[in-house]
Amino acid sequence: MTVLVTGGAGYIGSHMVLNLADDGEQVVVLDNLVTGFDWAIDGRATFEAGNAGDIDLVLSLIKKYGITEIVHFAGSIVVPESVTNPLKYYANNTATSRNLIEAAVRGGVKHFIFSSTAAVYGMTGLAPVVEDTPLNPMSPYGRSKLMTEWMLADVAAAHPITYGVLRYFNVAGADPGKRSGQSSPEATHLIKVACQTALGQREKMNIFGTDYDTPDGTCIRDYIHVTDLIAAHALLLKYLRKGGNSTTLNCAYGRGYSVREVVDTVRRISGVDLRADEAPRRPGDPASITATGEKVRQLLGWVPQHDDLDEIVDTAYRWERHLMTRNR
Repeated sequence: MTVLVTGGAGYIGSHMVLNLADDGEQVVVLDNLVTGFDWAIDGRATFEAGNAGDIDLVLSLIKKYGITEIVHFAGSIVVPESVTNPLKYYANNTATSRNLIEAAVRGGVKHFIFSSTAAVYGMTGLAPVVEDTPLNPMSPYGRSKLMTEWMLADVAAAHPITYGVLRYFNVAGADPGKRSGQSSPEATHLIKVACQTALGQREKMNIFGTDYDTPDGTCIRDYIHVTDLIAAHALLLKYLRKGGNSTTLNCAYGRGYSVREVVDTVRRISGVDLRADEAPRRPGDPASITATGEKVRQLLGWVPQHDDLDEIVDTAYRWERHLMTRNR
């Protein structure tokens, strides 16, 4: 059995490659390196440069390596950018996924795991969401991901392929062994931006929106350590291989933190009183989104090992310092 990881040179995908390789799996990475880095790909994996939406290329890889499963991370992820450039997101996310799924069906791939997003829920209020909470994405990013979820459900009903959808909440942190982390210098993730600011790589950061209907007026998110998130992927792969039915799962800890709380945690961990200016709301940002995470725990036996905001921030901060040394 060989697993194809699309976007395996990126932040979350590279952690998936590490997990699979550590478990002795045969791994092929497909990445166009637009936002990923070839140095982030573990040396035990085979790297192929190209686009996940290239049907002929994917079919050739399925045949060449005997690929039986696909874990699909490739795509664009910046919510405000999706509002200003929606066609990019429908191309990079929806259209690419459609072609990749076609190649999977034509190539006889057995299982398909898709990285979706909490953005499919939209504005939900302060209560944690569950998998059957009504879906009402507020941004083209969220809609582009939801369309892929729909495609997978339709395709699995018509063809002998099973799938797993994992809806991510706010992924953060880095591999505890500093083998991989969020490496894009222009990434918009809050914890990364705050760590960069604490390290002097940015003069300041912005808190986007301070008038939300939340306890301190700033957005609340459910932050999950990337290593725990990838552990859920590994368990889902095993579940599908054992004959499990197609499923959709939220990946979250069930507890939210506000932007101000996260910034204060970075200040405490780093020992730097970083500058955080108040700024207007960004388009497409819901006030709060958290999830119970009960279904993934019950179905897969997922037990988080890094459910601690201090640890998430600490590993992210250590990775940023590592990057500064690496890039000299």
